[in-house]
Amino acid sequence: MEHITEIRRAINAADVAAQAAREILETLVSVVAKNGIANVALTGGTVGILTLSTLAEQPDLERLDLNSVHFWWGDERYVNASSQDRNAVQARQALFQSIAVPAANIHEFPSTDNSADLLDAKEIFTEEINRHFGSLNPVFDLVTLGMGPDGHVASLFPGHEDKTADQIIVAESNSPKPPAERLSLSYSAINAASKIVFVVSGLDKSNAVTQVHTDENCELPAAKISAVGETIWFVDQAAGAEFWSC
Repeated sequence: MEHITEIRRAINAADVAAQAAREILETLVSVVAKNGIANVALTGGTVGILTLSTLAEQPDLERLDLNSVHFWWGDERYVNASSQDRNAVQARQALFQSIAVPAANIHEFPSTDNSADLLDAKEIFTEEINRHFGSLNPVFDLVTLGMGPDGHVASLFPGHEDKTADQIIVAESNSPKPPAERLSLSYSAINAASKIVFVVSGLDKSNAVTQVHTDENCELPAAKISAVGETIWFVDQAAGAEFWSC
């Protein structure tokens, strides 16, 4: 499969969410039609959650057989299950409370309520991936990602790469952003995806966007992300201001 990277311009965060929601829907409809099942990893963050809200409002969402879609996350904050810090809690409010998805199709990372500690949570989730995919080398049909001003993706932060080698799940115990403890898909797990969709908005992302897309030696985490097939960046005018003026 050929590696393809596209950068699609959007007006603002709402337009990023609108374009990405359409891409997600069309991708999942196509994958289900072809394979009978689809696995998608969702992102949190302001634009990521806005994208989920926008997806829930798509007038033709019924085209997607939700019984055939399994929902995962790229990363999660290791806090209690009901915490508003959790991407899964925000996703339920933005998307899942509005659509009918079997509970067994929603694969949340463990919380402090149902695991002994961060490493235990990592093992529990690694086992769930192995059970579902039948392998410790999962291939997601689609991964959605945001990007921080520092170029981090999921909970893969600059300078923390030594923790991610040869793993599917990364246990981050000292995140530069609170809360400190997090679980994340690794670079290898994300890059094995058939398709990756980035949703990026805001002037504070502008420098990182420019580095990722102009510096061949860029060491930011986002620069190390590339799907097996297609990687699409939805970038709004503010986030792409510096890049498009180069």
